[in-house]
Amino acid sequence: MPDKPPIHKRIPAAKKEVLTNLVTKFRNDVTNPSSSRKRYLASGKKIYDFLIMPLASELQTQGINNLIFCLGGGLRTVPLAATSDGKTFLIEKYSLTIIPAFGLLDFQLKNITKTQVLAMGASKFQNLEPLPAVPLELSNIVNNNWKGKSLLNQNFTLKNLKKERAKYPFGIVHLATHAEFAQGSVDKSYIQFWDKKIRLDELKTLGLNNPPVQLLVLSACRTALGDPQAELGFAGLAVQSGAKAALASLWEVSDGGTLALMLQFYDKLKTNPIKSEALRQAQIDMLKERVSLEDNPRIRGAASSELHGLDELDEDELSHPYYWAGFTLIGNPW
Repeated sequence: MPDKPPIHKRIPAAKKEVLTNLVTKFRNDVTNPSSSRKRYLASGKKIYDFLIMPLASELQTQGINNLIFCLGGGLRTVPLAATSDGKTFLIEKYSLTIIPAFGLLDFQLKNITKTQVLAMGASKFQNLEPLPAVPLELSNIVNNNWKGKSLLNQNFTLKNLKKERAKYPFGIVHLATHAEFAQGSVDKSYIQFWDKKIRLDELKTLGLNNPPVQLLVLSACRTALGDPQAELGFAGLAVQSGAKAALASLWEVSDGGTLALMLQFYDKLKTNPIKSEALRQAQIDMLKERVSLEDNPRIRGAASSELHGLDELDEDELSHPYYWAGFTLIGNPW
């Protein structure tokens, strides 16, 4: 706390092997959309008891509402939002962010609601699965509350990203496309543009640091859970890209589930400029069964061609942490 020495807790029981097994079990439970609430709450509580419980009373006493995690290997891809005290998810109490290092935080607050969104993506690919919800996702982000521009399929190129950012300093860059934090070396990880793959070690060529992008969103990515290189790549996404913060998913969520979360997130971000809080509220809306694709007026108004191949999920399905807990904010929470 300000003007006080750090509170330091050592957890002898949290030996690496014990922790690794718990994390693997928990991730398996959360990433299986048919696993029971009882199951993922129980495995999530074991992680919570190690990470949060030793500080829980202090956090409550001090009125803390945002947690920033700087995590070591094996923990960077824990779906923190879905850890729980056995009844209540961590995301219901705190907004959450992960960072690769404390020295990289920028303490200047920028009002993100005043910026515009450059939304780009692809719904079809030569060698990858199609993403049928992407046209809906892009048009909904730019046409509801947010000003900006959307570029789809053959217009989704690195050249166009640079060209549009040269014309206007878009503060949010949204990429609705396949991205992968793969096992092994960093050059195997990539973001798929229409015409080429951008490797993780090439992210600086996007020019997102000049002028600085406040938020980079990757809405259809997946991470090799448990692989140290993949975890490091995921945790370092904001730094590598030059953006102040990045929003990405730890695992590949269904097209419909991603669409539901993204629509909710951008709605919340317009009235909650703290990025981590906007994500928190979107995730809570999903877990509390306030979100559906079945009766969403924006989805209903779409052309039947846009809906082809889209899994229309109801509130009960979307409440499972598989659909919302993977989305993680990396970098600056504000």
